[in-house]
Amino acid sequence: MKESTRYNRQIILPEIGEEGQLKLAKSKVLVIGAGGLGAAVLPYLAAAGVGEIGIVDDDAIEISNLHRQVIYKTSAVGKSKAEEAKLMISELNPEIKVNAFSEKLSGKNALSLFEKYDIIVDATDNISIKYLINDACLVTNKPMVYGSIFRFQGQVSVFNFQNGPTYRCLYPDENSNALNCEDAGVIGVSVGIIGMLQANEVIKIILGIGEVLNGKILVYNILNNEQQKYDFDKNSNLTITKEDFEEKYISHENQIQEINFDAILNEIDNEEVLFLDVRNRDESPKINLKSQIQIPLMHLETEIEKLNKNQTIYIFCQSGIRSKIASELLQKHQFKNIKSIAGGALAMKNLLKEKTTI
Repeated sequence: MKESTRYNRQIILPEIGEEGQLKLAKSKVLVIGAGGLGAAVLPYLAAAGVGEIGIVDDDAIEISNLHRQVIYKTSAVGKSKAEEAKLMISELNPEIKVNAFSEKLSGKNALSLFEKYDIIVDATDNISIKYLINDACLVTNKPMVYGSIFRFQGQVSVFNFQNGPTYRCLYPDENSNALNCEDAGVIGVSVGIIGMLQANEVIKIILGIGEVLNGKILVYNILNNEQQKYDFDKNSNLTITKEDFEEKYISHENQIQEINFDAILNEIDNEEVLFLDVRNRDESPKINLKSQIQIPLMHLETEIEKLNKNQTIYIFCQSGIRSKIASELLQKHQFKNIKSIAGGALAMKNLLKEKTTI
């Protein structure tokens, strides 16, 4: 080792030793998401001496991120999360290699990225991306270290480990209406705890020690410090080939159209178009446009007859995630003229405010 004193306190553990430290140095881990979970996962993997770490995130740092994404400074607001995370963990441990990918994970880049790494860490809060990660892990035969937060509760598991159960075995319903952190709210401590538990699973997998959460999900509640582990089984009927993956994601991604709200500001008084709000009715900010209807995503399929297939429909949610799921659903029902509004109501509110003050 270049600098054995850096890792002295873990090398003296009999379960690790020099041999285990060498395993860490030779390992390659790809972390999808440099938000709250990633901000906890990344420094602990870097500090432990994981030899190569990849970071995938196309987002920029916002001031509202800082209460939970604690690796970023206030002065970094507006900068790339992936690049800033790389800078931080490279300073923490200059011995390791860090690769920043300031791009969105998609069907077009997932397989080529995953093939270069040993373990994939899901540090996202986007349900559709979690299915993409799972399916790309199946095609490339990589373990997926999963983490998820809902308000004060977190979950950790490891999927596709040694031919074990996958994310789809636990959550087969791809059209579930789960909220992300931005929509549901989150306290920084919860993502820190779950992210560190994910880092722990990664290290155990690399070293081959302990009991990996394979076929088990750990559920932790920070309000009462209760935790439970539940077993779940592998569904051998859930398989996906490379051809299946490309058909589902690459052709599918080409179909979903996203549009910035500023490009359609001149249509907010056009009665021939429809603005579809798929948020729950208690969500803010309130958006009131001339031609608008609200159907929460969980009710969209049962209330789809309220919509006209021949009308141009602009779909929005809180931040732009559920609107894409709604777009997929409407496409399955042969709606043609639909677009998802990027950034959702949060972006729309600012532009509408500017328009009324002009």
